[in-house]
Amino acid sequence: MKRVDYMAVAKEAMAQIIVGAFLTVKAGESLNTMTIGWATIGFVWRQPIMMVAVRLSRHTFTIIEKASDFTVSIPSVDMSDELTFCGTKSGREYNKFEACHLELAAGQKVASPIIKIPGLHYECKIVYKNAMDPAFLDTGYEARVYPLKDYHTLYFGEIVDCYKLD
Repeated sequence: MKRVDYMAVAKEAMAQIIVGAFLTVKAGESLNTMTIGWATIGFVWRQPIMMVAVRLSRHTFTIIEKASDFTVSIPSVDMSDELTFCGTKSGREYNKFEACHLELAAGQKVASPIIKIPGLHYECKIVYKNAMDPAFLDTGYEARVYPLKDYHTLYFGEIVDCYKLD
């Protein structure tokens, strides 16, 4: 494991997140991972922050609502099959870790584990969350992104660790 500066690798991280990354969250005995393609990395409230968006219809939503943290594992190798599976199948019906042969590793500073893969790993402590208010959403976005009206909740995670696995 090699610790890295979260902003020094932000461009690389965002380029891969657009393709897909794993958001993993644990609360008590509940554990799930899902594919994300949206996130932001920056500096808010004088803290390093990663913001992720989770639709209220997702199984991960029920877990992250009870969690105090999350991890984002960004693969540096081709994991398109696993990302597709974890983005299209529900953790309510499948054990994604078993189905995709995803190995977990304990988080260094959070309760949620990482997916043990080559790539970047962000560990984040949830410091704020906010359900989207569609009244403030441009109608073009709403029609394209939310035809079913299942809006996202935004989770702001203070980045408490960032590292690379080879």
